[in-house]
Amino acid sequence: MVDDERWKARFRAARISLPHWARDAPQHSVYRSNVTGTWEIYTWDRETGEQRQVTDRPNGTWMGGVDPTGTWVWWFADTDGDEFGIWRRVPFAGGDSVPAVPGLEPSYPSGLALGASGLAVVGRTTDAGNTIHLCRPGSDPEVLYHHAEDAHVAASSRDESLIAIGHSEHGDSRHMALRVLRPDGSAVADLWDGPGKGVYGSGFAPVPGDSRLLVGHERRGRDELLIWDPVARTEREIVLDLPGEIGADWFPDGAALLISHSHEARDELYRYDLGTRNLIPIETPRGVIGGASVRPDMTVEFSWSSAADPPVIRSTSGEVVLTPPGPPAPPSVPMQDVWVDGPGGRIHALVSKPTGGDRPYPVVFDVHGGPTAQDDDSFAPTTAAWVDHGFAVVQVNYRGSTGYGSRWRDAIEGRVGLTELEDIKAVRDWAVTSGLADPEKLVLTGGSWGGFLTLLGAGTQPDDWSVAIAGVPVADYVAAYEDEMEGLQAFDRSLFGGSPDEVPDKYRQSSPITYVERVKAPVLILAGENDPRCPIRQIDNYLARLADLGLPHEVYRYDAGHGSLVVEERIKQMEAEIGFARKHLGLP
Repeated sequence: MVDDERWKARFRAARISLPHWARDAPQHSVYRSNVTGTWEIYTWDRETGEQRQVTDRPNGTWMGGVDPTGTWVWWFADTDGDEFGIWRRVPFAGGDSVPAVPGLEPSYPSGLALGASGLAVVGRTTDAGNTIHLCRPGSDPEVLYHHAEDAHVAASSRDESLIAIGHSEHGDSRHMALRVLRPDGSAVADLWDGPGKGVYGSGFAPVPGDSRLLVGHERRGRDELLIWDPVARTEREIVLDLPGEIGADWFPDGAALLISHSHEARDELYRYDLGTRNLIPIETPRGVIGGASVRPDMTVEFSWSSAADPPVIRSTSGEVVLTPPGPPAPPSVPMQDVWVDGPGGRIHALVSKPTGGDRPYPVVFDVHGGPTAQDDDSFAPTTAAWVDHGFAVVQVNYRGSTGYGSRWRDAIEGRVGLTELEDIKAVRDWAVTSGLADPEKLVLTGGSWGGFLTLLGAGTQPDDWSVAIAGVPVADYVAAYEDEMEGLQAFDRSLFGGSPDEVPDKYRQSSPITYVERVKAPVLILAGENDPRCPIRQIDNYLARLADLGLPHEVYRYDAGHGSLVVEERIKQMEAEIGFARKHLGLP
């Protein structure tokens, strides 16, 4: 018998994000927490121990940070999850929230860099394109950069003399270029590795007068690092003998890098000395690092979890940095690795199995979103809930996923959705032939891009799936393109090779609504009324076709955007998903 309180307790357990501290006032930190039942922004004074809730909104707040002086907390105010709004700020010590940059109209956010002088560099996306604004205290915002193609604020130097912008003027927002500007708008230097090879700014060296910029690149077909000095016009590649993909941040003295190494769905941390070129492991448990940063005393704080173990904020000092109030989340089962031969190469899948019951299990194929993301060995209340209800859960890092090199990630371009589903089917067939899965009890589910793949799979692989549960999906790709936020339109153009007007056949062959007449599995769709990423009209188009065809389906609507930051709402959605699957699979 399922213990309802146990699986719900994993959602309700208070959680916190890795605290981010003010560069020049490291005792002032900001973090996110769901302690009230809704994700909001909090401050933490490390000297006094005082913690204070900054935001309090019905549908929660996700984006927030602290300026370098530790004086102001900035947070993004959208409307009910629509991601369209303005930056507001409030004193760290408490007070009223005010517009952070008077005169800037609402937009989608596209990066933010704050300086100690009060200078703010604000990225905005609207129907008019992408703009980067220079915002000086007491002055009207100035347009530093404007272009129709996707762009964002990447970083600003500590002395505020240099501003790095990621842009896609070449028309490919999936493989961006970098430009460094001075505050007067004059160009310092550009960095681009050519078609199909992106470069991404990760922050200037945290030393006054230091113009070195940490950059991620993919010159050898995977995420790696280089240090670019746009003033001196020099580059230094950081070549590390590590499989998988590499990310990094600076140590506070600018003499070393904190290396994050991702390989086969798990993470490691290292310290890389730029002088000696020594790579020194930082001891962490086996699992996933959700974020890491270096304190002024050179200790490293990091957020860690595994599939079996709930998240915790740790320090290399051996201490737990910050513990949320209340009981911890109940643990779950460990995750197992599976490698399956697929049409494009070996596919890495992750399997979570119930502790009771007999093989073959009813199996949930939980497809990740993105698509530029991956499933990993981290704690997920959703996975644990399915397992508690007797389902095995399989997660597939299909072509299109990050973590397995640029070629694997980019293999879906031009044949969107169909390529990913070939890999998912290969793992599905393995699950059946290995005896793990009952072929009559297979659930295909996912959110966002995973929801898109769920509906597309239900139509293109109708005999392979028993139930389809799609959260905030792309359902009618042409209508989705027409209504979605501008940054995603640029992403789609890069993915498909053009807009629906330019390559209509590609959008048609990748759109779930094209195959709706072939759907056999009962369909549940969860949809946010204010979703700017997978807008509601295109979902309604798909639902109308299901109704016209008399196909069994249900819809769960909620008054938020691309997902919910409210804990009880997430539990309601999980109950709806599990209940729908059990009903249509004939499970008690």
